[in-house]
Amino acid sequence: MSPIYLTTPIYYVNDKPHIGHAYTSLATDVLARWHRLAGREVYFLTGTDEHGQKVEKAAQDAGEDPQAFTDRVSQAFRDLTVTMGFSNDGFIRTTEKRHYEACQALWKRLVERGQIYLGAYEGWYAVRDEAFYGPDELTERDGVKYAPSGAPVEWVREPSYFFRLSAWADKLLKYYETNPDFIAPASRRNEVISFIKSGLSDLSISRTSFRWGVPVPGDDAHVMYVWLDALTNYITALGYPDEKSELWKFWPADVHFVGKDILRFHAIYWPAFLMAADLPPPRRVFAHGWWTNEGQKISKSLGNVIDPLALVEEFGLDPVRYFLLREVPFGQDGDFARGALVNRLNGELADVLGNLANRTLSLIQRNCEGRLPALAPPADADGVLLTPLGSIAETVGKLLESQQYHLALEEIFAQVRGANGYITVQAPWALKKTDPVRMTEVLRHLHTALRAYATVLQPFMPGSMAALLDQLGVPQDARSLAALATPLPEGHALPPPSPLFRKVENAG
Repeated sequence: MSPIYLTTPIYYVNDKPHIGHAYTSLATDVLARWHRLAGREVYFLTGTDEHGQKVEKAAQDAGEDPQAFTDRVSQAFRDLTVTMGFSNDGFIRTTEKRHYEACQALWKRLVERGQIYLGAYEGWYAVRDEAFYGPDELTERDGVKYAPSGAPVEWVREPSYFFRLSAWADKLLKYYETNPDFIAPASRRNEVISFIKSGLSDLSISRTSFRWGVPVPGDDAHVMYVWLDALTNYITALGYPDEKSELWKFWPADVHFVGKDILRFHAIYWPAFLMAADLPPPRRVFAHGWWTNEGQKISKSLGNVIDPLALVEEFGLDPVRYFLLREVPFGQDGDFARGALVNRLNGELADVLGNLANRTLSLIQRNCEGRLPALAPPADADGVLLTPLGSIAETVGKLLESQQYHLALEEIFAQVRGANGYITVQAPWALKKTDPVRMTEVLRHLHTALRAYATVLQPFMPGSMAALLDQLGVPQDARSLAALATPLPEGHALPPPSPLFRKVENAG
């Protein structure tokens, strides 16, 4: 099986991590964990974007040297990966020496291929977005012009190196046509195609108005445009410009996960840079939506920024991970509501999955001397439980391949609800008196089902599902998707069960 390379965007260090950062990384983490369960070799990268005028200004406002400022804030993002249980293989910072070398190597390669020239730029520039905008994209309020993002813009004129982006319009459109899944979801793809068809201008890729950036090779008066610098991180981490490095086998990236606000940079500029440098572009860019908070747009001025660390402290890590990918179709905007998280935790995790596990394992403890019953051929009545299990890994895998996380979880929990119906109908507690052999068969089938549910849910809720697999007596080396085909031996001693999820009684 071919290696898999998955990336988050590198996060801008002008502020501390919030729910949007956690959300993007979580989606990447779940897919990385799934591919590892399937036996694939995975490289999962995240990191921080530390250059640019906005960071330089944030450091000044904090009274710090830019390097000291980025050292401090970058650590907060590294800490987030630990708190959220992310399984990233690499963490990159754009202030690292290896990244300067990669950026400058890519720049030289583009120069050698005639893709960069020196000129002068003037236009409407948003410091907050590190981007120029055309006059037709702007709105005006109270004499101030604003970008589509809401950031104020100012008129800027300065010498600049340019990338011949306009020359790549037809090649980009051809690439999208040949690779229809390159941009997802489909609505975002249509936006990008429309933008290109409206006309691409050459792209300003250097600045002289500030110093906090990667120096342009051979012209120290210029630093690289922060987006050329930032996007290069994806190949820096794999050893570029050494295309014989051990990690280069992972390129091109299988999925770049990004927020919808940075789609243009990843779906237009980045593949154009790569094609111009004669490097293969990524296979997919997936742009997800934004969260609101109880129906309100999230902003620091409103004081309603959602801190993922506080959520984890209040509700536990796995319920938060589950909620974020279960509540909203990935790719659409979603609203964070505390009551909805409580309902998912109490109603699905605790009442549906946790209760099924506790009932089944408690019955095995009491009625089977705490040992796994023998496997028996299924009766007709067992089909409702066992038949869907045969394809659960394949079904979930296909949904995750297209980043339909909520549907993958819906599929799993539909089967868990079916298992709750099965245990109610079969009533193994009553069978102990009327048909003890059948009782052990039913409990073994329920154990088989729970093992399958816990296995496929590991990427979403690694801690809780590890605990459930422990209670099911599944050895560490038998927790992959392939291992589901091998039944556990009968008579295996199971530990006493304990609750998997802590219900929240106060939903207010």
